[in-house]
Amino acid sequence: MIIQNRDFVIIGLQQWYTPIGSNCKNIALQLARHNRVLYVNSPLDRKTILQSKNDPNVVYHLRAIKGEVPDIVPIGENLWNLYPSSILESINWIPFTSVFSWFNRQNNKKFAADIRLAINKMGFRDVIIFNDNDMFRGFHMKALLKPETYVYYSRDYLLGVDYWKKHGSRLEPQHIAGADVAVANSLYLADMLKQYNPRSYYVGQGCDLSLFNADEKHPLPADLAHVQGPVIGYVGALNTLRLDLRILENIARERSEWSLVLVGPEDEAFRSSSLHQLPNVHFLGRKEVNELPSYIQAFDVCLNPQLVNPVTIGNYPLKIDEYLAMGKPTVATNTKTMSLFKDYVYLADQPEEYVGLIEKALHEGPDLKKAERIRFARSHSWENSVAGIYEAIHSYESR
Repeated sequence: MIIQNRDFVIIGLQQWYTPIGSNCKNIALQLARHNRVLYVNSPLDRKTILQSKNDPNVVYHLRAIKGEVPDIVPIGENLWNLYPSSILESINWIPFTSVFSWFNRQNNKKFAADIRLAINKMGFRDVIIFNDNDMFRGFHMKALLKPETYVYYSRDYLLGVDYWKKHGSRLEPQHIAGADVAVANSLYLADMLKQYNPRSYYVGQGCDLSLFNADEKHPLPADLAHVQGPVIGYVGALNTLRLDLRILENIARERSEWSLVLVGPEDEAFRSSSLHQLPNVHFLGRKEVNELPSYIQAFDVCLNPQLVNPVTIGNYPLKIDEYLAMGKPTVATNTKTMSLFKDYVYLADQPEEYVGLIEKALHEGPDLKKAERIRFARSHSWENSVAGIYEAIHSYESR
């Protein structure tokens, strides 16, 4: 069921002007197809002003606060971007959650006043507030703004990160419990939400797969021309907080006849790892997003050697959809979220299972289930994900 001709206000963790894409920005664009949407940038805080005062976007935001430029900017059909005028206090350093909560309420009051002013200026009525995981700055928004419906969206397990865990371990459950509707992009996070709010729903993950078209033939990248097959590849950030180095080292050592190709920027642990001493491992560095399909198309088998920890356990790995949209056999670490992919991906319960599963994928060949992989990936559209959000809202409003 599509919700139409309503007024949505979106708050969250990411400014609209942040150059990278995000779930929230894609959701905003989809909502704006049928509704009016005000996307609210996070208010500036004193720390951000000090550290980023020369950033052109921060400069604009400061000018908007002074009234020198518009604070509400049209960014698409039915879609506007608000630069809040309040400057919040940087408070996460406070050691006691009770004291933090008092200051957080003051921040929330200032932020809510900015939003209320914009809502009135825009003539919004019967507002639906959609909060993209902002557990602190949005904590009191339901009480302060009294929307028709308040939706809390979980798309990362933030409590796995010390910054959020410090106060969020107490405050996020309260925030979830108080929401009218809670929605999540992964099964793991949906189960977490249901612990605190029975009106919690899994709405899936949307993906923009327009670049990842298996029917389009890409030229072989020059830095792969000398690499001998079979090529086992990974694209994405090479970060030991999220990837299991042991899996990659074991693959490279156990099968020296395979070429292990890693495309993406490395953290320090990767740069100093023994992988750099192995002749069949190729680090190709950071690539532009529009270059990635040509690398994936050149792989015989794709990998997602995820490390399972509190930071990653609830993640929805977008790269899996990108691999599958290119029709590629894929081997990945098994998690609750990855159970959705069990019919299309070779899933490893233990690190040592990777080599055998890669061999199985190579033996079965690239064409086995290729069409099914592509079709499954394409079903993960933003249209379908937002349809799930609409259904969750409708179930609450029609109760």
